[in-house]
Amino acid sequence: MLKKSILALLMVLSLGACTKYTGIPKQYHQLLDEALVKAEQNAPEIKKALEAAPANQKEAVAFLIAYMPEHDLKVLSADFILENTDYAFIAREQFAWAQAIPDSVFFNDVLPYASLNERRDNWRKDFYERFSKYVKDCKDIRSAIDSVNKNIRDEVIVDYNTKREKPDQSPYESMKQNMASCSGLSILLTDAFRAVGIPSRIGGTPNWHDKRGNHNWNEVWIDGQWYFTEYYPSGLNKSWFLPDAGKSIPDNPEHAIYASSWKPTGIHFPLVWDFDIKYVPAVNVSERYIQLYEAEEAAKKIAETHVTVKVMMFKDDVCTFQGDDRMSVNVDVFCGADQVGGGRTAGPTQDMNDVLEFVLEKNKTYSFNYTGEAGQMKSIKLNISDEPQSLKLYYK
Repeated sequence: MLKKSILALLMVLSLGACTKYTGIPKQYHQLLDEALVKAEQNAPEIKKALEAAPANQKEAVAFLIAYMPEHDLKVLSADFILENTDYAFIAREQFAWAQAIPDSVFFNDVLPYASLNERRDNWRKDFYERFSKYVKDCKDIRSAIDSVNKNIRDEVIVDYNTKREKPDQSPYESMKQNMASCSGLSILLTDAFRAVGIPSRIGGTPNWHDKRGNHNWNEVWIDGQWYFTEYYPSGLNKSWFLPDAGKSIPDNPEHAIYASSWKPTGIHFPLVWDFDIKYVPAVNVSERYIQLYEAEEAAKKIAETHVTVKVMMFKDDVCTFQGDDRMSVNVDVFCGADQVGGGRTAGPTQDMNDVLEFVLEKNKTYSFNYTGEAGQMKSIKLNISDEPQSLKLYYK
């Protein structure tokens, strides 16, 4: 190992003065020296990327390489690095929201070609071409996020399925199978966001507070703040998992909430499929989710007068609570002649914890209306008591 390091250092020195990087801020020089040594036999490719980058992209390439995982330094080609960077800048030049992003956010949360430890696919150009058509007419970053969120499933034809080959799939691994876990879906969506200049990173926990398992999702950056979303969106900062995230334990690594980073932070993103991998930097964002949950609960503190009703739709009354038996159907809620709510039930490809939920006033009778399989209007009445309730509806 020592011999390899010495040879690599000699190779770096032979490529030119290792502390002189034309057009690159001095703050990166030592980090680049170290990266070139770690690259070993691949050092010429890394050096080529640094030298061949256009003047306006040199710092971006330096940022990528300075904080690049050691494995990537040893295998990635200059062409891979340069194309990824070039299309990140194409998106930045094309979309107004990307132009408004500070360099620190652009470098860390738009530019990177990977989020976790997934296989390194060369997706940037392809995803730019796939998703730019959905956002080209968007007036702001919020509408762009909404457009990518609404169109990604039909664009890549990937759905949630626990039968996927592995949890940490790359975009093309998921697209080849047409299925992915929550982690694979999150990687896909973050790459789609980044391809059109939207800052995005992976959020997640290695284990919920009640020890029922891990979950990963997405975060997007809007006007200086991070918001969460996911592959099957409920809206920004809205999801079935917020009550669980709001009970996270910030100082317990197993039950905290993390967000991925490219630049080192001093802590790593726990990967439940391989806890030995510690090269993915992370930020502990537990407190933000706790605050979001508390704010949501405060808004519901009408809970003195209201309760939650969870609504699930199944194919028929002989079905069990299995993913394939669930139906995605619009449900409208009425109290007398007044509509007081509405939403869409979770279908077979959505997370099993994703359940349509309403907050309704106690001691009243509500009608839950929906269109059944034969096109007929169905209406189920429910008397609301003092306790939370669950309602099973049937499509047939």
